[in-house]
Amino acid sequence: MGTVLSISPDSRKPGYYDHRPGSLNHYPTLTQQQQQHRSLGKDKRKRPRLHLNRENVKKSLSCANLSSYEGYNIGINYSKSQQLSSVKKVPHGALTSSPKRVIVQASTSELLRCLGEFLCYRCYPLEAPNPADPVLWLRAVDRSLLLQGWQDQAFVTPANVVFVYMLCRDVVDGDLIASEHELQAILLTCLYLSYSYMGNEISYPLKPFLVESGKEAFWDRCLAIINVTSAKMLRINADPHFFTQVFAELKSEGGCLPQDFSRMLDR
Repeated sequence: MGTVLSISPDSRKPGYYDHRPGSLNHYPTLTQQQQQHRSLGKDKRKRPRLHLNRENVKKSLSCANLSSYEGYNIGINYSKSQQLSSVKKVPHGALTSSPKRVIVQASTSELLRCLGEFLCYRCYPLEAPNPADPVLWLRAVDRSLLLQGWQDQAFVTPANVVFVYMLCRDVVDGDLIASEHELQAILLTCLYLSYSYMGNEISYPLKPFLVESGKEAFWDRCLAIINVTSAKMLRINADPHFFTQVFAELKSEGGCLPQDFSRMLDR
């Protein structure tokens, strides 16, 4: 009643590792394919490296020749020895050191006294010059403008006194001034220009600055002073070093006694 199955040896499927003609041994396995890909990858990696190494050798050889390279048709001799010889050693403290600052301090009264002494020394031919007179003239105009309401604060400050001194230094000539009245007219003209340039108001009345009956002489002096000192007017506000220099020169004017006028004859 039962069924018996028999399998013949010839009907068996050929094995993979069998070396018979019908076996699958001649097909490459997955492991062999991976090994082949790895070997090919190594060859591909080795080739660019060899190529890059050759290129690097060429570049190193070309860079080694830069020390003796000369510019072509432009007259530039770029050599290593020449470049190094042009480099100069800088002292260690030269880069960190800053320019020396000069600090000059003085009060308004001290600068006014120095200005009065300067004017008296400059106008030594005048009889018995008094250094306090120019100070009184300046103070009188400043007080008059305050009382009349033309200004809210006093104009006579150290910076403005330095500005007046800068103008007087270039326009006051002791050989041409014949009287104290003429010295006052020139000083008040310089003061008016200082007000016009340094003052806070747009305009100021002319009467406190006049010592003559007419205005023509006053305006002529204004134009003459502007022609001589206009460049310095602009510079003293733009250049702090120039202002400090003029400040120091004004302060040095107050070192002489009033009776020591003979020393100023050779000035």
